Amino acid sequence: MVGPTAPVFFYLSLAAPIVAAALAPMLHRWLGHKAGYVLALAPAFIFLHFAGYLGETAAGSDLVPGIAAGGRFLFSVPWVPSIGVGANFYVDGLSLVFAMLISGIGFFIVLYAGGYLKGHEHQGRFFSYILLFMAAMLGVVLADDVVTLFVYWELTSVTSFLLIGFDHRRQAARRAAIQALVVTGGGGLLLLAGLLLLSTVTGTLSVSAMLQMGDGVAASALYVPILLLVLGGAFTKSAQVPFHFWLPNAMEAPTPVSAYLHSATMVKAGVYLLMRLNPVLGDTLLWETILPVFGGATLLTGAILALRQTDLKLMLAYTTVASLGLLVALTGTSEAEIIKGAALYLVAHSLFKGALFMVAGTIDHEAGTRDLTKLGGLRAAMPITFAAALGAALSMGGLPPFLGFLAKEVMYHGTTHHPDVWMVLLTGVLILGNALMFAAGFTVALRPFLGPKVETPRHAHEGPFMLYAGPVTLASAGLLAGLLAHLTGVNIIGPLASAIVYRPVEVELHLWGGFNLALALSAVTLTLGALFYWKLACVRAVVASFLDLVGWGPDKGFDQFVGGLVGLSTRVTRVVQSGDLERYITLSFVFVAIVLVGGMSAFGEWTGILEAPDLTFWEWAVILMALVGIWAVLVATSRLTAIVSLGIQGFAVALIFMLFGAPDLSFTQFMVETLSVVILALVLTRLSLVKSDHRPFWEAMKDGAIAVAGGVGFAGLLLTATSRPFNARLSDFFSEYSLQVAHGRNIVNVIIVDFRGFDTMGEIAVVMVAGLSILALVRHRARGVTGTEPPREADAPTEGEA
Repeated sequence: MVGPTAPVFFYLSLAAPIVAAALAPMLHRWLGHKAGYVLALAPAFIFLHFAGYLGETAAGSDLVPGIAAGGRFLFSVPWVPSIGVGANFYVDGLSLVFAMLISGIGFFIVLYAGGYLKGHEHQGRFFSYILLFMAAMLGVVLADDVVTLFVYWELTSVTSFLLIGFDHRRQAARRAAIQALVVTGGGGLLLLAGLLLLSTVTGTLSVSAMLQMGDGVAASALYVPILLLVLGGAFTKSAQVPFHFWLPNAMEAPTPVSAYLHSATMVKAGVYLLMRLNPVLGDTLLWETILPVFGGATLLTGAILALRQTDLKLMLAYTTVASLGLLVALTGTSEAEIIKGAALYLVAHSLFKGALFMVAGTIDHEAGTRDLTKLGGLRAAMPITFAAALGAALSMGGLPPFLGFLAKEVMYHGTTHHPDVWMVLLTGVLILGNALMFAAGFTVALRPFLGPKVETPRHAHEGPFMLYAGPVTLASAGLLAGLLAHLTGVNIIGPLASAIVYRPVEVELHLWGGFNLALALSAVTLTLGALFYWKLACVRAVVASFLDLVGWGPDKGFDQFVGGLVGLSTRVTRVVQSGDLERYITLSFVFVAIVLVGGMSAFGEWTGILEAPDLTFWEWAVILMALVGIWAVLVATSRLTAIVSLGIQGFAVALIFMLFGAPDLSFTQFMVETLSVVILALVLTRLSLVKSDHRPFWEAMKDGAIAVAGGVGFAGLLLTATSRPFNARLSDFFSEYSLQVAHGRNIVNVIIVDFRGFDTMGEIAVVMVAGLSILALVRHRARGVTGTEPPREADAPTEGEA
């Protein structure tokens, strides 16, 4: 087994899913759906690599302490060293457990996708998407640099957009994909702002370094905005109320996506972030208020809405919302004993929820429906799937000896050890939420399989190995982890909880802890859960009636928000993009003038630049010539005269270049100005325009005011720049290296064609495009506006052309 003492294998584990994604389409063309077996080797390698970090010593070395012994591993690669940004990765108990869940469950998801999408024309593309998503999630949980973390964070949003909208021909899938991208992408921008503020306060971009600075961050004046921005990113990603609506809608994705996103990956990214930053932002009144309140509300909302559903995937999706709320609420307490329960539930939920989602997909794949009202009696036809579903439901319901039972016991034990009002209220919310999820879990696991046989759209039968391998293994893992409670606690839960609170936490797990209050609360939970399961129809009717009474919900609110945004953008576009070229130019110059004049006024830049310059008489003569040219433009009676007079300004600039010892620039300016006047004059002869300007007086004054404001702004900007002390570094650089590097003595020419060669090429391209545009206008005029009318006489323009 390869271990953490060999960094090359760590980077290979990060690159493995990307390489597999690149090869997926080709492998699918060669092997068909069996390409899943080959592609699953990538997550298998990742899982085995990270398993090497477990234990008291790292695999491959007796000298390197493993994660269970408190070991931490940092891998660094410079990225943008000039600003301190690096592709840095950090492995501790928290990131290790997430990495193993992502890769371990990902292994079975890739296999499952091979069987579930067998024969799909775009299965190869799907393999690529799911593997890229795996790579992005690994980056999120392993990143130690906040910039690297944010990049991977947004990559999860992009790749999940591709996965949710995979069936892009359906409008519902497209809407769900866009909704998920808007909500999580918007939250990502909030997170970016929060992380940058956090970096400002701590003076570092390293997450692992921030973990030691919690007291300083809490005392900072920026703590509240940092906390709210980070929570905005985490709550949108992990579907906390009121942002929970996108997650159930994401069920439009194929079942492999649902099983992966809602068990070990994207929806837990927000939970991961809160757990990671608990030592930095936690243990404050605001943290311990916001997280339990929103987490508890999300737990109850998701659990209640789950029982209303008849679609297996939707029911599981809402229980995922509830489970995320439970994890957020427990994390918000910052109490080590309660954090143990959160750590246990995190692992247990990943196992049983991944299994149940794959069970739901298998039922849909083999029976042709996942509607509970159209299913029943499948136990004989699908015995393996039924066994996997039952095992996962037992863990979800919190029954011994499954890991879910231990999670429930530990979380109750933690909350009852702090008998204040908040903890009592939190315990009540946990009991009710767990009871509701008990009912939902057994509804998914029992209703489709028990009872009389119901005719389904397809002849139901057991799925192939690729479909049941995942749910059977994950359900069995939940059982095995519970039976081996002590090993689970020492090697997985202990390091995980220790990383969340950033101090050593001893975890001693036993299936039987005697008769105590936690066991009694578990019994209450099971009793309530059984009652809800028995009276499911009544609960569903009550919830449906209440929702019908309310009518409005966040999902509808999202549509209203998007509709309002589209309507506003349409109205704004009609104003600023009216198709009137004159309006475009006017608005452009107005905003330029506002930025220049307003900006310089705001910063007091006018002071000191309004003094009369010390010029020689010939320099004043050049300025006078330019003023005469301006006057000639203003009093010109025809457009042609105005264009020729406008050339006087360019000639004046050319004379200034010559007076200041730049004859080459002066010659260039003379040529450009001459060609500009000639070309514009030729163009005017081909366009049907009135010879003179007939604008009303008020419109001419408005345009003149805008022109004067823009000119004053640019003049002020140039005067401000030239009034500053001259920095000769760039001039010295060009003087020193023009001959040595570019082999040219004419520094200006060398700058244009060598040092700024690409810039010059871009300018040439702009001129070429402008020339082609002029040519198109001329040809369009020659053919007539409609392409069928004969050309009109140049001296008889229409009113619109005038």
